[in-house]
Amino acid sequence: MRNVKVSKLWDQLHSSYWFIPAVMAVGATALAFTMLNLDRTDKLKINYWWVYTGGSDGARSLLEAVAGSMVSVAATAFSITIVALQLAAANFGPRLLRNFMQDTGNQVVLGTFIGTFIYCLLVLRTIRGEGDGYSQFVPQLAVTVGVLLAIISIGILIYFIHHASTIIQASNVIQNVSADLHSAIERLFPEKIGRGEPEDRQGFAEIPMTFEEEALPIRANSTGYLQAIDDEELMKIACKYNLLIRLQIRPGKFVVQGSDLVLIFPGHKLNQKLVKKINNAYIIGKERTEQQDVEFPIVQLVEIALRALSPAVNDPFTAIRCIDQLRAGFCHLVQRSFPSPYRYDNNKLRVIVESVKFAELTDAAFNQIRQYGCSDVAVTSRLLEAIAAIATYTKNSKYQAVLRHHAEIILQNSREGLSQEQDRKDVEERYYQVIKNLDNDSNIKDWKSP
Repeated sequence: MRNVKVSKLWDQLHSSYWFIPAVMAVGATALAFTMLNLDRTDKLKINYWWVYTGGSDGARSLLEAVAGSMVSVAATAFSITIVALQLAAANFGPRLLRNFMQDTGNQVVLGTFIGTFIYCLLVLRTIRGEGDGYSQFVPQLAVTVGVLLAIISIGILIYFIHHASTIIQASNVIQNVSADLHSAIERLFPEKIGRGEPEDRQGFAEIPMTFEEEALPIRANSTGYLQAIDDEELMKIACKYNLLIRLQIRPGKFVVQGSDLVLIFPGHKLNQKLVKKINNAYIIGKERTEQQDVEFPIVQLVEIALRALSPAVNDPFTAIRCIDQLRAGFCHLVQRSFPSPYRYDNNKLRVIVESVKFAELTDAAFNQIRQYGCSDVAVTSRLLEAIAAIATYTKNSKYQAVLRHHAEIILQNSREGLSQEQDRKDVEERYYQVIKNLDNDSNIKDWKSP
């Protein structure tokens, strides 16, 4: 696994609106000095028709016009971006703002305008006319590149207008969150095994009988959401001090300062240095991320669906889109192997992790949508269709029991929430399809070739 702290740093930079524009501004500065040095080289002969050949006054006026327009356009683009963020927060929820902040397109647009502005300023300061008291210097190549950057900026502006109008569309937002879900599944779960979560009875048997009595806790020194755990560092600590470490909380959960992070066995080896090292292996922040939390993109899709089902919005079609993407994600998930909670070094049990369970993920995906959409026959039917589709991708008995449980609850809620008899019959038909797929072990599909 990549270094967790490096990955977290990159995630923070990727989510900021200053990093890419700052890099592009530095690049524009380097480009300006490079072009000016080329213009000062006597050996460089430029005779192309497209190179600027005017005087110092024309060059000044040209670069001043480009620089002034870039400031205005950058301010407008920033204002449009802020409005888009406000609309996203209102329509899809504040948890989705992080996804918009990570949009590389908006960052590149702002960086292009800022970089062009800085480039023009740096070149403008070097232009000298005959009456300025210095030898005349008109950087023809640098001015030409400035004009080229202005033309590129116009193209970027056209792209930004299109991008800003599409980025806040529900279909794009849902698709992007779904891509995050599939990426998290690929990153956090091993390659396909097909039978789901392995049971490691041997690991359970290797836990010392006196673990509960002799283990001592290490408590959190801050409050926030657990974003990631450096499991490689924990393994190194366990091996170095000959410890057995049991994690008490998994990424995505809220941590209160003073709550237990891990249990250390044997407890008599606990000291302040060890406490500091363990706390440094935990990354706690203000919000959840999908870095080690596969449940987070699921919750994001659910949040979009719940807002769509609210009486103020009443948009079941958006909720159905979310259910479809949840179905695709779970069809992918049930084909992967849930990693064992027991981690070894040289056949010796060192770390016991708090791993996510399939039942927890399905509860997060279906419970709230079922509760809010119980009176909508289209949403209820699509939930059962999703469960029926997921059932065709697994023959794991535990997964099937969880899926059957959710189908039964959905059916029961529909009998209470739907007033029309025909609507209840439609839901029952889809429920029976779920049962049929769960009982048909020969109809198992492969995620990679559905």
